[in-house]
Amino acid sequence: MSLVNFTNLDFDQIKTSIKDYLRSNSNFTDYDFEGSNMSVLIDMLAYNTYIASYNANMVSNEVFIDSATLRENIVSLARNIGYIPSSRKAAKANISFFVEVTNPLTKVVTLKSGVVCNTTSFGRSAYVFSILNDITVPVVDGIASFDGIEIHEGSYVNTNFTVNAINSEYNNQRFILENRGIDTRTLKVSVRDTQSSSSIKKFINSNNILDVTESSRVLYRK
Repeated sequence: MSLVNFTNLDFDQIKTSIKDYLRSNSNFTDYDFEGSNMSVLIDMLAYNTYIASYNANMVSNEVFIDSATLRENIVSLARNIGYIPSSRKAAKANISFFVEVTNPLTKVVTLKSGVVCNTTSFGRSAYVFSILNDITVPVVDGIASFDGIEIHEGSYVNTNFTVNAINSEYNNQRFILENRGIDTRTLKVSVRDTQSSSSIKKFINSNNILDVTESSRVLYRK
């Protein structure tokens, strides 16, 4: 029996196959494999074969999207067929309210991006809602009306990264967001040429490469 015929992951069957192989050799005819030190060596060989077979089976499973179990592998395989897996999605709501303005010289009122409201305890939790961009409305008769404002559950978080483009070691530098619960639909990226530069270049999300040119400022989520 050839050792290359091992096709199962059962430890006892692997051990039996090794014994059968050794018995087929004339040097081990009528050898007592159970009551000798050879039994320990056979156990080691069977255990090593079992672990190697298990690892090979798991690796082969991760190559196919139907059998992969690790998220990073599933995401990588999905990108190969043009699909971008979605992240967690923040709850949304539309609200309307007004602000009374007492200063007659005030012509507009701006609602800054970030947290705009929070709920009282709902069950055992309280929720925070934010807006993604500044919203400016005119003041009419002393009233600034914010109608149909879309708010997203969660806090608006800013994260800064420094690109080291001089050292070739950083040509493939990666920037990883620590917040695992981020809603990637709300992701915004702005780039400065230098840390002291006042000029900001904004990049937008893109789902394909159509109409993308060398000057397009787009980003792709991973």
